[in-house]
Amino acid sequence: MEAVCRGIAEKGGRSIGILRGTDPREANRWVETVIVTGMGTSRNRIIALSGRVVAAVGGKYGTLSEIAYALQAGKPVCAVGKWAGIDGVVPVLSPEEALDFIIENSGEDLC
Repeated sequence: MEAVCRGIAEKGGRSIGILRGTDPREANRWVETVIVTGMGTSRNRIIALSGRVVAAVGGKYGTLSEIAYALQAGKPVCAVGKWAGIDGVVPVLSPEEALDFIIENSGEDLC
């Protein structure tokens, strides 16, 4: 997530970190807005439902749960790599293709 947040900052974007714990210092240095939840992995539903589009790159079971929550909510989901075989998930081959998917499915001009 640090690489994502760094890329966002370098392009002039704003990032929000929704943390599982209660210590805002757990956020990486590139997160602009920190939201502490104290909810552990239960925060995954908040993450999945807060955006318009979900892009999964890597991750473990927490990422899998976020994909499931997003699909249940009818949100567009793409994935690079191992999650691309899930029914309803659009496979993409690179982070650049994921960004294209996000822009195409966000419902507004992001650039």
